[in-house]
Amino acid sequence: MKTASFLFAACAALLAAGCAREAPAPAAATALSTPFKPVASIIDLMSEQVDPAADFLWESVATVSGPKGTEEKQPRTDAEWQAVRRQALLLIEGANLLMMDGRVVAHPGQKLEGAPGPGDYTPDQALAEITAHRAEFNAFALGLLNAGGEALKAIENRNVDAFLEAGGTIDEACEGCHKRFWYPGGGTPPPGK
Repeated sequence: MKTASFLFAACAALLAAGCAREAPAPAAATALSTPFKPVASIIDLMSEQVDPAADFLWESVATVSGPKGTEEKQPRTDAEWQAVRRQALLLIEGANLLMMDGRVVAHPGQKLEGAPGPGDYTPDQALAEITAHRAEFNAFALGLLNAGGEALKAIENRNVDAFLEAGGTIDEACEGCHKRFWYPGGGTPPPGK
């Protein structure tokens, strides 16, 4: 009987010790198992995501004069507000993507639609400037992200005046970065900008 009691006590002790052990901690939700791998160039992001989103936002509110008088263009329906919201999110996330380390300005042989203007950087020169002044470039991208955030807030509140103001802030963020890292000679923006 003593042997059975001893075995029972030993098993109970082992079970208690096993239950008392802490469960393995789950992987941190914010830790990434693989590093980011940028694929799109800055030219890709600008021409395919950031610029089209900004243009959509700028063109969604306007005063249009025509033969039938003046028309105030702005989002009015739920679907129209949802469409501008989607573009604001694309602009904001595009700004995040611009800040990723390892992103090239252009892939080998990649060019803008038109020829650079006088004083414009080549993609290699722009990349050298961005690399040498990464914090400044990221500050411009963060300015764009914040301006997009202002637009998003205005959209969610359906505040056309605040949306217009945010559009001006988006333009300032874009132009500031372009003048510093793309056409610093004061030339004209590349075609399509």
